[in-house]
Amino acid sequence: MIETTIATIEAYARRIRPEYERALKEIVEIPTVSTDPAYHADILRGVDWAMAFLKSHNVEAERFDTAGYPVVVGWMRHPQATKTLTIYNHMDVQPANEPEWITAPFVMETDGDLYRGRGTTDDKGPALAAFYAALAAREAGLPLNIQFIWEFEEEIGSPSFMAFMQANKQKLHTDSVVVSDTIWINRGKPAAPLGLRGMLTFRLLLETGTKDVHSGLAGGAARNPIGELCQLITDMYEPRTGRIKVPGLVAEAVPPTEDEIQGFLASGFDSNEFKRAHGLKCLRTDDPREVTQAIWAKPTFEVHGIVGGYVGAGIKAIVPPRAEAKLSMRLVPDLQPDQVFDRIQAFVADNNPDVVCEKIGALEPYQGSAGGPFADAVRTSLRFAFGADPSFVREGGSIGAVVTMQKVLGCPIMFIGLSLPEHGYHAPNEHFEWSMAEGGMKAFTRYFELVVAMER
Repeated sequence: MIETTIATIEAYARRIRPEYERALKEIVEIPTVSTDPAYHADILRGVDWAMAFLKSHNVEAERFDTAGYPVVVGWMRHPQATKTLTIYNHMDVQPANEPEWITAPFVMETDGDLYRGRGTTDDKGPALAAFYAALAAREAGLPLNIQFIWEFEEEIGSPSFMAFMQANKQKLHTDSVVVSDTIWINRGKPAAPLGLRGMLTFRLLLETGTKDVHSGLAGGAARNPIGELCQLITDMYEPRTGRIKVPGLVAEAVPPTEDEIQGFLASGFDSNEFKRAHGLKCLRTDDPREVTQAIWAKPTFEVHGIVGGYVGAGIKAIVPPRAEAKLSMRLVPDLQPDQVFDRIQAFVADNNPDVVCEKIGALEPYQGSAGGPFADAVRTSLRFAFGADPSFVREGGSIGAVVTMQKVLGCPIMFIGLSLPEHGYHAPNEHFEWSMAEGGMKAFTRYFELVVAMER
């Protein structure tokens, strides 16, 4: 086995840094927003960039068209390799319409070691760190085939990914997958998730009239759809505590083991730091044991928006004719989105049969294992790169492609995330930093070596 030293990879990272920054700037400044059809042409520009970028580094690349946006796959092959490792990242991003941005979101600003812009940490910066680590492995002659899967629909739930994987299962065969799209808990403590929450998104619609009516003339007799949706929502969950009240849902969720909970607590989680990083004034509780379970290991019920009625200046004394609520649940094992939606739909029908309940999207939860050679390789790699043993936690978010890859490829899937809470996933003023990119190059390079050394 070729064993990289810290000094060797640090010298490589210093040499490659200008190129890394140029590439990151190029792709960040292509606004690959998958949620908004207005950015369709920009997504395709991002796909073209990815193809050209891979080929410019002598990486075999192929564009796979789907019913939605294309997937780009790259292959870095070694003639003596007996193993193939796949690296998954996504190149689409969230919208950037928040007024709090202090720099133009799609113009990458470099401020010393910080890179500001939408997509820098989610997920373009980590993707390029993994890519340049693969180049380092190739330079060193490491006998490993490395396959890159770059998706452009992750932020909308990967609706085309399953069909893509099934159609190309043989071509995408691999021994294992590593994902770099997760967040640490604390800057000083690496964290590697072993699970992802699934997600169910849905909306409630209620129409009780055809037009606004005068609240003095019809108020008291006219039904208020906004008020009724608010009541229905609070029948479904308790907003102050987050307790889900839909019968049967919580009972079907598998609780974390005590060993898992102790791993959560060993992650360096701090409630005050968590609030600071996410701009939160208060939490439902400050107890780390309760908070870590709430954000990683328990189902959630969230209200994202209620639309209806008058929202202009002052008061318009009307009863509105219709209202809509947008909601979601994050799901843990063994909550399956279709079954959860059936229960919610039945609850809505029993409590307010005039409300229409529509499913928008669904992702299954994922649960991995802290045992085995791949988990050991993650531990060793993160310790090598960042000088501290990682904690195995769960990720509160969802990555639909992970469950798909597990089902289709049937191989171990591990996570080497490089983002920090303060980097602003899905938030204004998103940024990434060189120390995490450099550390990522170290971690991935070491991980590649450990995979090669594993017995088949």
